[in-house]
Amino acid sequence: MANKRENLTELISEKEVLKRVGDIATQISNRYVDEAPILIGILNGSFIFAADLMRAIDIDCEIDFIKVSSYAGTASKGTVRLRKDISADITDRHVIIVEDIIDSGLTINFIRDRMHNAGTKSVAIATLLMKPDIAKLDFEIDWVGFEIPPEFVVGYGLDYDQKLRNLRGVYRLGEIESE
Repeated sequence: MANKRENLTELISEKEVLKRVGDIATQISNRYVDEAPILIGILNGSFIFAADLMRAIDIDCEIDFIKVSSYAGTASKGTVRLRKDISADITDRHVIIVEDIIDSGLTINFIRDRMHNAGTKSVAIATLLMKPDIAKLDFEIDWVGFEIPPEFVVGYGLDYDQKLRNLRGVYRLGEIESE
């Protein structure tokens, strides 16, 4: 398939995304009004969400990034590999993990445990998208932008084989043909 954009259906518009990001930023600002939390963005997918969220937060905050992998194409590999760790000292800090999407819960479980084991004061999670029908979690997510069905989506940082991240909204990806 030469152009994967032909198989896209808009699920969430750019306007809806940005409004919800603003709402989450307000809630974060209110929760940490006397603190300076550190946002930990999960690369590569969350970088756009993390940037927009940080710009909308109106209290002091910091940001760092962690990179893990658990996907190949549209399928989870079932394991999480650490590709890049954070560089900030998060001991006795309020940490907000910023994720693009929670589907199976494998990645967020791995990173949440890793942050707790680092001696943080608290760990909260903000995700743009969540697939509640397939997420296997034994904890609550603090901020969920949108709940979506268990479909493969792209845009606003989410990709298909590193492409389509630059779409401004969130799109359902139709059938993938072999190339």
